[in-house]
This record gives sequence, structure tokens and C-alpha cells, in this order.
Amino acid sequence: MTETINIILAGPRGKMGTEALKLIERTDHFNLVGCIDRKHNGLSVKDIDNLPNLDAPIYTESSEAFDELNADVLIDLTNPEVGYDNTHLALLHHVRPVVGTSGFSEEQLSTLKQLSDENQTGIVIAPNFAMGAVLMMRFSQMAAKYFPNVEIIEKHHDQKLDAPSGTAVKTAQMIQDVRQTEQQGHPEEKETIEGARGAEYDGFRIHSVRLPGYIAEQEVTFGQTGQTLKITHSSMDRYSFMSGVQFAVEQVMEMDDYVYGLENLME
Repeated sequence: MTETINIILAGPRGKMGTEALKLIERTDHFNLVGCIDRKHNGLSVKDIDNLPNLDAPIYTESSEAFDELNADVLIDLTNPEVGYDNTHLALLHHVRPVVGTSGFSEEQLSTLKQLSDENQTGIVIAPNFAMGAVLMMRFSQMAAKYFPNVEIIEKHHDQKLDAPSGTAVKTAQMIQDVRQTEQQGHPEEKETIEGARGAEYDGFRIHSVRLPGYIAEQEVTFGQTGQTLKITHSSMDRYSFMSGVQFAVEQVMEMDDYVYGLENLME
């Protein structure tokens, strides 16, 4: 019999948070012990319109939630500012964070890694929880060894705050690890409109599209004389991220260290 995992969820009313509540509700060994939200302090999740019928208290002060609740895991699906504070507090309380918030600075990530190491508390930060997106990143890294000329185009809904996306940045980092640095394009290339060629990263380009109708999509295009290679992943529904969330929650229970990127948990 699988041991029950007690979970605090931050961001229950967001689109991703609502899907996570549904995941917890349908997963027998997941138990919601509380939520962190900027509204509805003292109410139960089941009292809030359009949320699953789960009897767990809501806290507006995350410190109170960690002090009062007996939790194993924090799932944080908020934003970089709130998400960092929640994650930091969780590690201080030896609660294992599973974080789907992109946009943390390198300094913040370094601090979280150090705290995880000091407290021997597992943490998973995943720029993307869709298993297909993780494979897309891994396949792109494989291709970059043989196709060093590359550009990344990521497309998200128009309410996304950070650009480029955490997935695009992670993909670029993985490509950089295997690609010899070189400046792509014509040496005398000039933008007649600033930003037309996108953001530059290690000599190649990342482009961000923000439009209603998208959830998340990324295309990594490689070019070589006489041929191109495109590796694409699309999420049509936020449900696509939940298998990765469940996988991360189950994996983090066996960890006492810091992991950035779901691909590092996949064999």
C-alpha cells in the first residue's frame, strides 16, 4: 500500500492550481492538508466556488500554514515573487517543495539549493511539468551535438508574465552544454526594428510569442545546409502538466537534495 503524502498547495484558484486540486482529489495517496492563497483566509477549499469539494483550510499567511499544518510536500504554482517566499519557508520547515513557477533569478535558485543542502530536504523546480516538453528539451540537446545552428520559438497565452519562458531558458541551457559557442547569422546583420531577431543567448536566438488561444508551445528549429530539423511540443490543456506534477511529488519524497528540471528525474 502506497503511503499517504500530505500536501499544501499554493495558488489553488489559478488555472494550474485548480488542475492540481483535481489531481489531488483523484489520487488515492495524495491528501490535501491546506492551501495558501491571497484570499479566503480561514475558509475551506470546498466553500469556494468552482473548486473541488476538498475539506482543507485556506491560509493567506504562508508562515501560519507551515507552522500549523503537518505537510510532506508543498506544490507551488503561483508566481516568482510569492513562489520564492513559499519555497524558502517550506525548506525551513523541512517540507519538500515541488515548484512549477518559472522566473526565479540565478541568485534565488542558488539560495534555495544551499538551503536544501543544509536542511537535507528534497526540492524539485520544473520549468515545465509536461512529460512531452521534457522529452522535447532532451531531444533538442541530443540534436544540438550535430546541428549547432538553432533557434527557439516559444508561444504562450498573453497573461504569462515572464519572457522567455522557463522552458525556453532551460532548453537553451541544455543546448549550450553540448554546443560549441558560435555567433549565428550574417556578421553584418542589422535589426531595422529593435528586437526583430529575438533575444540572444550564447550566439543563437530565442523568440517569445504571447497570444490568447495558446496554452504552451515550443519549437526548436535546427538548420544545416540542405536540411532543417524541427522538434515541437504543444500543450492544448493544462491537464497535460499534471502527470509531471504527480511524478515530481512522488519522487521528491525519496529525495534529500535539489533538482532543477524534471528531466533529471527521468531515466
